[in-house]
Amino acid sequence: MKFLAITLITDTQDPVTGAPTPTRERFRQVVASALLAEELGFDGFGVGERHERPFLSSSPPVVLGHIAALTRRIRLYTAVTTLSLLDPVRAYEDYATLDHLSDGRLELMIGKGNGTAQRELFDVSPEDQWERNSEGYELFRRIWREDAVTARPRFRPELTGAEVLPRPYQRSLRVWHGSATSRESVDLAARHGDPLFSANVTHPIGPYAALVRHYRERWEHYGHDPAHAVVGAGTAGFHTARTSQQAVAAYRPAFARHLAFHAAQGLQPVFPTLEDFVERSSALIGSPQQVIEKVHRYHEELGHTVLHLQAEPGGLTDAQHRASLELFQAEVAPQLRRTIPDPVFPEPSLPEPAVTTSPDL
Repeated sequence: MKFLAITLITDTQDPVTGAPTPTRERFRQVVASALLAEELGFDGFGVGERHERPFLSSSPPVVLGHIAALTRRIRLYTAVTTLSLLDPVRAYEDYATLDHLSDGRLELMIGKGNGTAQRELFDVSPEDQWERNSEGYELFRRIWREDAVTARPRFRPELTGAEVLPRPYQRSLRVWHGSATSRESVDLAARHGDPLFSANVTHPIGPYAALVRHYRERWEHYGHDPAHAVVGAGTAGFHTARTSQQAVAAYRPAFARHLAFHAAQGLQPVFPTLEDFVERSSALIGSPQQVIEKVHRYHEELGHTVLHLQAEPGGLTDAQHRASLELFQAEVAPQLRRTIPDPVFPEPSLPEPAVTTSPDL
């Protein structure tokens, strides 16, 4: 099993003082979280894309480009790239550039995105959002693979023998399809033989497991080997400590902030109490053994081989969050890596190393 740390870069307040965190400081915190994730042995670090309050994650390629310069091993993810809102040509240029700057450590998650405000900001109607996402991906995929593209898309000007630069570092980019509630994203992933990443954060596991089953059915329908269908899954919250009592007590202020966020958005929480949240959601809150057992229960339903955790404290103190991540990597991750296999897909296709010769030869 592989493990990602992901952030949506929410505009937060200090968990102790309640004072707003300056935007510059929030980005510094995100970068520090990425460096910590690499230090502790996470396989990937992801940055979401949202274009409305309370998120500051409107430009993942810029944030990930900075992180790429400061890290060496960890893979870099978007979570998710909202192709329904973006010009796929411009998105390609950003991510092909990042692909080079990261030495081929880039992976994308794509999706239509959520939120009325960001859809209105880009003048995208709910009726055509799925078509924009599908068309944007089809064109993005072609540009990545073809040196010159001719296409007549519906939602952007046509291309005639267009050469889009730079050409990518990886010959084929691994693209995950983010899935929350819709079969459209699931079918798009299966059609192209791409991995699926289940959001798995808002509701109990039932609807997410149903979509994963549908993905596997469509995967076979399109003629792919069932053994090669790859699924990742998110978690609604995370904190592990030596005992379940310690973990729950430490997480209680973070859950209170979770409820306050829902109230500010005018939303009714699906899990109204912390105890219900721990029991019925995908949150991993408890002792290391409890976390291991819960991941295995979810694996029985989803068959996932990649798991994401929250990269940032989210209401915990920095010290609490770091201690929790260290405990996860020391006692939880090794056992899950032994008992749940890594995803089955080929390594990214990279160019051959350049051959250099002495100027005297």
